[in-house]
Amino acid sequence: MAASRRPRRGRRIAIVTAAVAATALTAGLTTGCDAVNKALDCVQTADAIADSVTDLQQAVENASNDPTQLDESLAAIDKNLDKIGDKTDNADVNKAVDDLGKAVDNVRTAIRNGDRTPDISPVTDAAGELTKVCTP
Repeated sequence: MAASRRPRRGRRIAIVTAAVAATALTAGLTTGCDAVNKALDCVQTADAIADSVTDLQQAVENASNDPTQLDESLAAIDKNLDKIGDKTDNADVNKAVDDLGKAVDNVRTAIRNGDRTPDISPVTDAAGELTKVCTP
C-alpha cells in the first residue's frame, strides 16, 4: 500500500512545487529565495503530516493488532509539526500547527484514558487546514 501512495504524493509535491514557483515568479523577486524555500518546506512538511495522518487512521483501525502504531503515528505528526513550526513566522501556519498539536494531544489523552479507537476526525480536519494554509 505504501508504494501506491508514493506516486500520488510525488505528483502532489510536484504540483504544489510548481504552484509555489509560479507564485514566486509572479510576485517578482521581492520575496527572495528564503521565502520560497520556507513555502516549499511548509508544503513538503504538510504532505508528510498528511501521510502520518493516513498512518494514524490505519493504526486506529488496527489498534487491537498493534497498539504501538498509534503512538508511532502520533510521534511522527509531532516531529513534523516541530519542523514546520520552526521554519515559519506565518500566523496562519502557526495557528494551524497549534490546532493540529492540540488535536494530537487530545487523541493521546483519549488513548491514555483507555480509548482504543479514539476519534481522530479533529486531527484529520486540522491537518487539512494546515495543508490549505501551506498551499499558495
